[in-house]
Amino acid sequence: MREIARLTGYARNTVRAILRTEGLRQPKPRRRTSPLDPYRDYLRRRHAETGLSAVRLLEEIRAQGYPGGVHAVRRFVSTLVSAQRQARRATVRYETGPGEQAQVDWKHVGTFNDAAGRPVTISAFVMVLSFSRAVFVRFVTSMRLPALIECHLEAFQFFGGLPASILYDNMKQVRLSPGLWNPAFLDFAGHCGFTPKTHQPYRPRTKGKVERAIRYLDDSFLKARTFADLADLSAQGLHWCRHTANQRVHATTGCQPEALLSEERPKLAPLSTLRPYGLRVVRTVDAEGLVAYQGSRYSVPPEHVGARVAVLAAGGRICIRVGELLVADHAPASRPRSCVITPEHLQAMWQRTVSRATAQRHEPPPRCDVRFTPAVEHRPLAIYTEVSG
Repeated sequence: MREIARLTGYARNTVRAILRTEGLRQPKPRRRTSPLDPYRDYLRRRHAETGLSAVRLLEEIRAQGYPGGVHAVRRFVSTLVSAQRQARRATVRYETGPGEQAQVDWKHVGTFNDAAGRPVTISAFVMVLSFSRAVFVRFVTSMRLPALIECHLEAFQFFGGLPASILYDNMKQVRLSPGLWNPAFLDFAGHCGFTPKTHQPYRPRTKGKVERAIRYLDDSFLKARTFADLADLSAQGLHWCRHTANQRVHATTGCQPEALLSEERPKLAPLSTLRPYGLRVVRTVDAEGLVAYQGSRYSVPPEHVGARVAVLAAGGRICIRVGELLVADHAPASRPRSCVITPEHLQAMWQRTVSRATAQRHEPPPRCDVRFTPAVEHRPLAIYTEVSG
C-alpha cells in the first residue's frame, strides 16, 4: 500500500479503501440549488415568446416572488440566447448529383484608382458547381444585369456546359422583391434552359459552397497580391482557377475538383444547345436624340426623338431598333457616362435644328385679339339744359 501510494499520489487510507472495495469510489454528485430554479421554465418560455431582456424578465418574476438579483437571471438568459443562436446556425448539408446545381455570388474586392486617378470599384463574380466544387471567377467593374449575364456565359464556356439549376441570394438582378423575379433575368434563364433559385432571406449558409469558395478566393488568391490593372487581375484569376483552386484536394469531397468535373461535364447541358443571347431593354429617345443604356448614351436619327426603342447588347455591339427596324448600331462606350454619337446622326440633328430656327424667323408674329369694352359716356347736365332751352 505504501508503494501504491507513492506511485499514484493517493493517501494510504485511500489506497486501502480502494483495495477493499475492488474499484475507485465514484464521487456523489452534489446538487446545487438556486432561488431561480422555480422560475426557469417560465423564463425559458417567456424569452422564447418575446425575447425580453434579463431586466424585464426580472421584473416579471419578482412579481411572482423571486427573491434574487439580476445577475443570476442574466446568466440564465445568456444560455438561452446561445442555444437559440446555435439552433439558427444548424444547417443540413445538401448534396446534389452531377450537373444538377451551381451556386453564384458576388464578392466586393475593393475600390482602386485608375491611371487617371478616378476611383474604380471591382467585384468578383464566383460560380461553383455543387457536385465537383469546380470554381470560376471573373473580375468586373459593374454588377448590373448585363455584366451578370456576360459572367454567366463565360462560366458556362469555362465549365463546358450548363447546370440544371443555379442558386443565388436575393440580389436585385435576380429578384426585385421577395415575391417578384426580375423579368429580364428570367428571360435569360429561360433562353439558356436553367432554373434560377434563391435561398431564404438571411440564410446565406444555404449556399455554403460558394460562400466557402469566396473565403478561399480571398485567402488563397487576393490577399497580399499586387495587380497591374483589371486585365492582369482577370488573367491571374483565371490561371488561379485552373491551376490552384480546381487542382487542390477539396476538404469535403476528398478529390480534386478538376477530376470530378470530368465526371460532371457529361451531365451538364451541352453548349451546342445554347444560342447567342442579347439583353433587350426598352428606352425612350430623349430630346437630344440619345438613348441611355448602362450608364452611357447612344445616338439615333433625330426623327425618332420621343419614340420607344429596344436596345440590344449582343456580339460586342449596341443595337437600337424601332420595332423590327435597326436604326443605330454602336460599339460599346469605352467608359461610363460617355456619349457615343454617329456623325450622320449629329449632322441630321443639326440640320433639323437649323431649319426649324430659320422657319421660325420667317413666320409672321402670332396674332392677338384685343377687345375694348365700350365705356359709358358721362355728360354734364348743362348740355341738356342748353338743348332744352
